[in-house]
Amino acid sequence: MNVDLKEPTARLAAALQRYPTLAIAVSGGVDSLTLATVAHRMMTAPPLMVHAVSAAVPAAATARVREFASSQGWQLAEIAAGEFADANYLANPYDRCYHCKSNLYRSMRAITDRPLASGTNVDDLSDYRPGLQAAAEREVVHPFVEAGIDKRQIHEIARQQGMDCAELPAQPCLASRIETGFPIRAPDLGFIDQLEARLRAMLGEHSTVRVRVRAAGGLGRRRRPRRRRPGIARLHQQVPTAAPPAGRPARARPPRARSGVHEVQPKRRHRLRGWLAGRLVPAASLVVLAQHWLDVGHVPGLPAGG
Repeated sequence: MNVDLKEPTARLAAALQRYPTLAIAVSGGVDSLTLATVAHRMMTAPPLMVHAVSAAVPAAATARVREFASSQGWQLAEIAAGEFADANYLANPYDRCYHCKSNLYRSMRAITDRPLASGTNVDDLSDYRPGLQAAAEREVVHPFVEAGIDKRQIHEIARQQGMDCAELPAQPCLASRIETGFPIRAPDLGFIDQLEARLRAMLGEHSTVRVRVRAAGGLGRRRRPRRRRPGIARLHQQVPTAAPPAGRPARARPPRARSGVHEVQPKRRHRLRGWLAGRLVPAASLVVLAQHWLDVGHVPGLPAGG
């Protein structure tokens, strides 16, 4: 097979040809969707796509996977990874991702004997990712890494393949929004998903939205945003005060730990934050808005209980 090794798609195709078939973990983010799309189009034996339906996975991500599977004719298996039955995962330790991925790959192995593959890329190797240990223990392969492909090149491949998700921002699991050491609860993740979905609906699908939830009491002082988007500004004005979230008593902050995907030893404190379209909106604006929606038990514009 003659391959232009300077071209990312060709390098990925060459890496995929090393395997007679694969079972690919598809989360619904651009990395795994791109891997699945190229594998489906270029591998001789169509791969099996596996998606874990979970409270930790945004509803939009599950819907996106189903849409791709339907439009491209994937063989898709939906599974329950079982992480919410794992006390180690629910305790939300610094290596939560290890327990999450261990459950995922164990559940995938229970339904197939094909080699397991993930959308890990070379940029991920420089970050603290306990999930990679779980992958190594279960001999999960990483075609992007084998092809020397980074995040920027994944987006390039997605655009070349005509994928409408090519510009999607990174979408880590919802459990990453909860501060390390603060227990993971499915209702909390459901609320975070609703809140982020509502904000994304206001700002556009490709806007980067992150809501961080910390365990320390108090939600921070209210500040006026320097540059407000009209929708956020109106909602900010409608709800003038905030209190600690209902059902979540104030707790002491675990030492040297914070919310986030992988960072566990911060040098400073962090408030609940939201990243909107690449700009940091002052924390109190989102806290006030989120607290109001939490108090009424519903995010406007979305089905109740969604």
